[in-house]
Amino acid sequence: MTQPNILIFMVDQLNGTLFPDGPAEWLHAPNLKKLAERSVRFANTYTGSPLCAPGRAAFMSGQLPSTTGVYDNAAEFRSDVPTFAHHLRRAGYQTCLSGKMHFVGPDQLHGFEQRLTTDIYPADFGWTPDYRKPGERIDWWYHNMGSVTGAGVSEITNQMEYDDNVAHEAKMKVYDLARGLDARPWMLTVSFTHPHDPYVARKKYWDLYDDCAHLLPEVPDLGYENQDNHSKRIFDANDWRSFDITKEDIQRSRQAYFANISYCDDKIGEVMEALETTGQEAIILFLSDHGDMLGERGLWFKMSPFEGSSRVPLMICAPDLEPHLVSDPVSTIDVTPTLADLAGVDLAEIAPWLDGESLMPVARGGARTTSVKMEYAAEASYAPLVTLRKGEYKLNLCTLDPDQLFHLGADPHELVNLADDPAHATVLAQMKAEAAAQWDLPKFDAEVRASQARRWVVYDALRKGGYYPWDYQPLKDASEAYMRNHMDLNVLESNKRFPRGD
Repeated sequence: MTQPNILIFMVDQLNGTLFPDGPAEWLHAPNLKKLAERSVRFANTYTGSPLCAPGRAAFMSGQLPSTTGVYDNAAEFRSDVPTFAHHLRRAGYQTCLSGKMHFVGPDQLHGFEQRLTTDIYPADFGWTPDYRKPGERIDWWYHNMGSVTGAGVSEITNQMEYDDNVAHEAKMKVYDLARGLDARPWMLTVSFTHPHDPYVARKKYWDLYDDCAHLLPEVPDLGYENQDNHSKRIFDANDWRSFDITKEDIQRSRQAYFANISYCDDKIGEVMEALETTGQEAIILFLSDHGDMLGERGLWFKMSPFEGSSRVPLMICAPDLEPHLVSDPVSTIDVTPTLADLAGVDLAEIAPWLDGESLMPVARGGARTTSVKMEYAAEASYAPLVTLRKGEYKLNLCTLDPDQLFHLGADPHELVNLADDPAHATVLAQMKAEAAAQWDLPKFDAEVRASQARRWVVYDALRKGGYYPWDYQPLKDASEAYMRNHMDLNVLESNKRFPRGD
C-alpha cells in the first residue's frame, strides 16, 4: 500500500452547529467551502472533552481523559501515551506540527519529529483546578466576561500574531516538502488558536459580517436562576456578576467570532495554495478541538456538554472517499484510529485501550451503532461530568446534579429535560446502564482529585528558586539557513528550487 501524505487542519473553539454540512451558507469561508465539496462531512461530531488540552489529547490519542489523565488545561500528557504522530512516525512518516496543541509537561513533541512554533499557552501546572475549593476563581487564568464586553476590531493581537506565524511556518514547510529531499511520506498538522476568544478581529474580516442576520443567539439568556447546576457553575467561573452584558456586546462578540472564522479560512487557504501550486497530493482533515456557546442560553466559551460547546466540525477529504454528509454521531477521538486506517497502520498493540474507532466504515456508507462518549473534569466542575450521545438522544450525568436527557431531533437547543418523563424511562435506564458500564464516577472523581493535589504540590515547588520552563523552544539554527560557507552554492540553489531548473 502506498502511504498517503496527510495534512490536518485544527482550529480552536469552532462551534460545530455552524457546520451542518460544511460551513453554513452565510459564512464567508470560500476555502473551507471548497474543501467541503471534496470531503465527507460529519455533521454530528463531538469533542472528547469540551476544553483545549483534554480535547486535544483525546483527539491525538484516541482516548478519553479518564484513560490518559489529561483532565484539564494543566494536566500532563504523559510521554508513554501513543498519539497518531507516534503511530505514523513508527510507520515511516515525517511528522510535523505547526501551531497549538496545548501539551502540558516536559514532552512538547508527543511523536512529532519536528515542531515549527512554540505553543500559545503555558506548558506547566499553573492552571490546575482544585476540587477541594469549589467556587474559587483564579482570575488571572479563568475566562471572564471581559472577552464579551471587550469585543471589537484590532489589526494585531497576541492570537493574530501567533496564527499569522503558524500559517507562514506551515506554508514554508509545504514548500520544503515539495522539494523531495526526504523521500518519506509526510503528516503535517497545522493548528490555529482562532476563532477562540477574545472576540477581536481584523477590520477586513469584521466588515464581512456588518449585515449578518446571525448576530444574536437563537436562545436568549435564560437567567441565572433558570440555568441547570453546571451552567450556573460556568456562569460563576466566568465572573458574570462583575459584568453588564448588553445586546451590543453580544452582537459585537458574535461578529468578531464569525470574522475570525473567515480569518482562519484565509490562513488555511495560504497553506492549501502552497500544496496545490506544488502539485502535492494529501489526505486532508479539518476539525476543531471543541466549540463555543456564543451566548446561547447566556453561556459563552466552552466547558459545557451542550451542543454549541461540545459539537465540532469534521471533514475528511481522501481520494477514495465519495464526498457526502454523514449524520451519525461520531467523535474527535475517532481520528487516531481513522488516520491509522488511512495509512495502513496496525493499532493491534494498543487497541484494547483505545476509546475511539475508525470512521472509515461510516465514511464509506456504513452505519454507526456505538455511542459517542464525552467527559469533562476541569474548571467550573466540582466533580466529573460524562455524556453519552446515541442516535437522537444525549445523556449528561454528574454525581452532583440531576440527570439530563435530551432528544436532539425534537429539541436541538436542549431545553426540555426528559429524564423525569415516564415516556422516556426505558431509554434513560438503558443509557444509564451503558454509562455505568463505562464509568465508575466516584473512582473517576477520586483520580481527578489525586491528580490535582499532586500537581499543586509540584507546581508550588518548581516555582521556588530557579525555574526551568517546559515551554517548547523552536529550533532555529541560523548556520544552516540560506547560504553558508560549508555549503555548495550550486547544490543549495538546486535543492531549494521548486520546480527545479535545468
